Amino acid sequence: MFVGVTGSSGKLGRATVDRLRNEGHDVVGFDLAGSAGRGFTRVDLGDYGQTLDAFLGVTARHAGLDALVHLAAVPVNGLVPDATTFHSNVMASFNVLHAAHRAGIDNVVLASSITAMGFPFDEAPPTLPVDETYTSANNTYGLGKVAEEAIVAQLARWGSASYTALRFTNVVAEGEYDTFERAADPDYRRDLIGSWIDARDGALAVSLALQNPAAGFRVYNVASPTSGTADPSREVAERWFPGTPVAADLGEHESLMSTRKIQRELGFAAEHDWR
Repeated sequence: MFVGVTGSSGKLGRATVDRLRNEGHDVVGFDLAGSAGRGFTRVDLGDYGQTLDAFLGVTARHAGLDALVHLAAVPVNGLVPDATTFHSNVMASFNVLHAAHRAGIDNVVLASSITAMGFPFDEAPPTLPVDETYTSANNTYGLGKVAEEAIVAQLARWGSASYTALRFTNVVAEGEYDTFERAADPDYRRDLIGSWIDARDGALAVSLALQNPAAGFRVYNVASPTSGTADPSREVAERWFPGTPVAADLGEHESLMSTRKIQRELGFAAEHDWR
């Protein structure tokens, strides 16, 4: 396929571009910053005209896209004022999603987030592990992701395109594994319910979604199937969320951010584990 990737210069974006190219796809990156070359075009996604034009074709880059991966965003709260995080991300996502619709791109994968499902989990989730049926935003970044999921769910009704939202948790790059030196700390990754994802496995999830399109809108959690904490998951669940119902078949170190759906439906199997 010829695939466009927004946010191609970010941590997950770089891993995604590398994986898709290694799989034989042609890829063009769209971002505000990046290495000049045939595989990159500078685009301000806050400008709808630029966004639509870039998706329809760019001289010396491409003449149209088969698929689109939307990863671009202000990545966390705190980098800019809270309202700016929401305004920037939701406007850019609307521009990207609507432009993709107008350009006739019928295979779209977009980044959602654990922040759309309870982060930082000051309130206990209804059950553990937390699956895709739970939606709860507690900051403007998460609120933006909830809004983006709602937008794309409606856009999916306007035609027969495939839209896949991937709720990523904390993305860990190949060179960042030293953070797991704290894995035995009782409160380590408490706000992430112990979850994490290697950037290369995040890219794998994107690839699987692209390879297995389905008309309409679907949501998948994307985390390592094993937790980022040293203690058994059932002990961690009871420590952090006493009294919350826990699945009877929870694995010894299974992530409390459920990845059962993406494993079952897309065949996701992480290739990297901090252990």
